[in-house]
Amino acid sequence: MSEPKGAAPPGLRSDEGATREGGASRAPGGERENTVSALAEADERAIESALRPKRLTEFTGQARVREQLSLILQSALRRGRPPDHLLLSGPPGLGKTTIAMIVAAELGAPLRITSGPAIERSGDLAAILSTLSEGEVIFIDEIHRLARPAEEMLYLAMEDFRVDVVIGKGPGATAIPLEIAPFTLVGATTRAGLLPAPLRDRFGFTAHLDFYAPEELEHIIRRSAGLLGVTLTAEGATELSTRSRGTPRIANRLLRRVRDFAEVRAGGVITAEVADEALRREGVDQRGLDRLDRAYLDTIANQYGGGPVGINAIAATLTEDVETLEDVVEPYLLKIGFVQRTAQGRKTTPAALAHLGLRPRGEGMQQRLL
Repeated sequence: MSEPKGAAPPGLRSDEGATREGGASRAPGGERENTVSALAEADERAIESALRPKRLTEFTGQARVREQLSLILQSALRRGRPPDHLLLSGPPGLGKTTIAMIVAAELGAPLRITSGPAIERSGDLAAILSTLSEGEVIFIDEIHRLARPAEEMLYLAMEDFRVDVVIGKGPGATAIPLEIAPFTLVGATTRAGLLPAPLRDRFGFTAHLDFYAPEELEHIIRRSAGLLGVTLTAEGATELSTRSRGTPRIANRLLRRVRDFAEVRAGGVITAEVADEALRREGVDQRGLDRLDRAYLDTIANQYGGGPVGINAIAATLTEDVETLEDVVEPYLLKIGFVQRTAQGRKTTPAALAHLGLRPRGEGMQQRLL
């Protein structure tokens, strides 16, 4: 990856971890619970960088997105022009940053990485865009969190490769048009619904990343084990994949946690039994749920009678951030059918109650009446 020349403009990050800071969720009682959080930890970035696939042919999963992206990139290379702007949405940890890096690598272009919250003013964005070289790729993570002035400046930049720099204030202010080099924007968001329509419509390609199938995660885990020099049996890979919440970032984190346990307690070999024991000690159950997930479900089931209950009430009960619950906890629980999101609020399902070992609400009362 080519680094931009000179000092980084405001809001620009030269590291490869364009993910939300401090991404650990917090278990009730203040205990840090990082094992199955899909958000990147600061100390994980160097490891993630070493494990990331560098080319599209090395990327596992997301077959439809991969095929469409391959066509777009090949067409752009043949035409000798930058491809359309790309928007990637989906829960954290599924590979949005990795795809942005692959796009730059496939195009042979430099990559700049920043995030929506880091661009606080339109001037920050203008400083970044004005120093782009032709064909450069810029990746904006959490693009839905861009400040409104920067967002409006981005409209013109994406469409006409031009920005209007305002000089002065009040009635005497003057807008000076500034041409910028053609570039490709790769935007990433965990909340596509929060993107304003004018911004969303300026992306030529929009893709939603889904959770990975267990067999896809097995392939990723085996590849990562080879890169890390970890001895892993087929059954051990299967055990890890089924408890990784459909998320490669979590799969790689669990692999490293289990590797540490195996080196100390099991001669360095990860089998299904070793993986199960290590993950049980970490508080990760057979479905990949941790203490925060189970506390979330238990809160709805027991304290709110199975729901419906609003997300703010759940967050207040757990002393958690609403954003953490919506971005980290709920996507997987919705995917596996443990939670229903209704207009009235969140509800647990019979599958969730069975997993928690609880009877559906009212069952005991019906039996007493009979």
